[in-house]
Amino acid sequence: MTRILSHLFTGISLLACLALLALGAVPAAHSQESPAVTLTEISSDPFTVPPGQHATEVEPHVLANGVTQVAAFQTGRIAPGGATAIGWATSTDGGNTWAHGFLPGLTTGNGGGPYNAASDPAVAYDAKRGVWMIASLPISNTSTTVAVVVSRSTDGGFTWDNPVNVGPKVNSSDKNWIVCDSYSTSPFYGNCYVEWDNPDTGDGILMSTSSDGGLTWGPATGTANHSFGIGGQPLVQPNGTVVVPIETNGISSFISTNGGTTWSAPVTVSNIQSHLDAGGIRSGPLPSAAVDGAGTVYVVWEDCRFRTKCSTNDLVFSTSTDGTHWSAVARIPIDATTSTVDHFIPGIGIDPATSGATAHVAVHYYFYPKSNCTQSTCQLYVGYISSHTAGSTWSHPVKLAGPMKLTWLPNSQNGLMVGDYIATAFSNGVPHGVFAVAAAKSGSTFNEAMYTADGLTVAEAGPQLSSAGDKPLHDLSDPIERERPEKGVVPPSKRSAKRSSK
Repeated sequence: MTRILSHLFTGISLLACLALLALGAVPAAHSQESPAVTLTEISSDPFTVPPGQHATEVEPHVLANGVTQVAAFQTGRIAPGGATAIGWATSTDGGNTWAHGFLPGLTTGNGGGPYNAASDPAVAYDAKRGVWMIASLPISNTSTTVAVVVSRSTDGGFTWDNPVNVGPKVNSSDKNWIVCDSYSTSPFYGNCYVEWDNPDTGDGILMSTSSDGGLTWGPATGTANHSFGIGGQPLVQPNGTVVVPIETNGISSFISTNGGTTWSAPVTVSNIQSHLDAGGIRSGPLPSAAVDGAGTVYVVWEDCRFRTKCSTNDLVFSTSTDGTHWSAVARIPIDATTSTVDHFIPGIGIDPATSGATAHVAVHYYFYPKSNCTQSTCQLYVGYISSHTAGSTWSHPVKLAGPMKLTWLPNSQNGLMVGDYIATAFSNGVPHGVFAVAAAKSGSTFNEAMYTADGLTVAEAGPQLSSAGDKPLHDLSDPIERERPEKGVVPPSKRSAKRSSK
């Protein structure tokens, strides 16, 4: 596929900037924007074929290996589910320039593919064989499909093969993720693992393993107790143990210590207390997870336990060295617990060259300055925050994009959409996120594309923020409180239904 370098610029276009500035300012906590940070558009939607909502790109993931970064995302969002195509963008110079295109042999909208749509792209890299992979969910309007497909690139993420089938044929599958064991000292070096769930069985959790660079995949295997969940993100530790944080009735995790032959029953990381984000935006407490250089796993999600009456969501996190025992939930102190700011859809990344008490952690996320808003008044921003002390202290947050109006976002089955997840990756010590940024529509045509921010750091100088003294104000694991949740809180029994769509 011909390399197409995306337009590189130092911000959003002048007209878009004027539109964004006209909507107002962010709270003081997000006023620490660095003048050195600029936005780069890495891809946009060129398609016009129905039923996609064009021009839209949503729900990115990005992974780095050295100076190479590969991102994947939905292009041309289709309201009932999935997208016209799965886009990719690749940089081999640490994010300075990007090539981009669309996966072949997958969707009819992109030409040459058998499926009506595709969804939920996630990126992996097999260091043993030098293979990049993008896993996605195929969607057919007329027949059953395979559960998950994997597209492979053997030339550094610039050309992609037609997809390989993973798992059995099913009526539906959801929220897949992929990871490869790239530790040369691991007994399972070169294994790759795909996770997904089956909505037809109540979100039954399934895993499949490949030991040949994604060319073939093993049988779909459940957890030891055939558990249910959604949004699992498998991670590999240096000893080869695979840890999968996932949303069940709370945040949970399960593991494999034998290269994916068997999987444990999930253990509880934490219950969830989640505020329903305003304005009809599609969001919720799906986990985002990452692993440091020594194998400590971090999981972050949106949660309102530190807020009076659960009025807004913070981003909170927990860590584990073995995937079984987890630390107490801590708040990322983006704002004071008395603020009106609502935080959601986080994407965490950790510099793999760091670990322990000096692990470098970075999180991109979306936020509203005022949680109590409506579809016409909500102002949507992209934010960034980092820690050079493994989450014990945090730098001041940075505003990257916004404000955006919700009416600029495409429709989806469960709300207006930027994505169910975003991502952060470190390229040679430098953090990069990939996220959707929207500007005003032109008639019925949207203007939502994929961006990354250049110039971000993990700041070690200047004042640092801490949440060490914060205490949860309520606990939805308490049966009495669970039966009488505050207005806007999503009870555990409602979460699976709310989250289960592509």
